[in-house]
Amino acid sequence: MSRDQQLPSIISRAQDITKTPPLFKVLMHNDDYTTMEFVVEVLQSIFHQSDTAAERIMLAIHFQGLGHCGTYPFAIAETKVEEVCSRARKAGYPLRCSIEKE
Repeated sequence: MSRDQQLPSIISRAQDITKTPPLFKVLMHNDDYTTMEFVVEVLQSIFHQSDTAAERIMLAIHFQGLGHCGTYPFAIAETKVEEVCSRARKAGYPLRCSIEKE
């Protein structure tokens, strides 16, 4: 078998290996206890949102019941949800986040 015959199979395998991972949306849910200030602070510190974006997302959470905080590969999305829930519990809030496939 010549070298030219092996090349296409190697290239196709390399393309299979480098596929981008699926992305997941992190969603924050509204509740009657968590303060708007706390939600904005979490959006800024954990999701690295600007002041304006954090306020816009917080208002969506407040008025629509759900807000999209960011889109990440699964492991990162899961870690961010755990960070939010941990910080909320320490502060005494029942804030809830979920992950949804994009």
